[in-house]
Amino acid sequence: MSAADAMRIHDSNRVATVELFLDGQRFTARAGESVAVALFASDVKALRSSPRLREARGMFCLMGSCQECLVMVDGRRTLACRTPVTDGLHVETVPETGADG
Repeated sequence: MSAADAMRIHDSNRVATVELFLDGQRFTARAGESVAVALFASDVKALRSSPRLREARGMFCLMGSCQECLVMVDGRRTLACRTPVTDGLHVETVPETGADG
């Protein structure tokens, strides 16, 4: 079982499939998953870049503490790991944010 499969909602025969968009690109997810898990399962690892070093940032703690998965949803900054997927959700990456330390 891959790391992505370990995080996903299982018994996919009983779970509805929804679509979400990241920077205009369409992805399929399982209803009830977080945006972070849905994108990770679709092989999206980077959600933003650091301001100084321009290094890719993405999912780390998956519980909202590290804030590495910061994205924009409906014009508001939010954490991908704390945001449930809904059908038609539009997510945008947030380039050059955060602090390098």
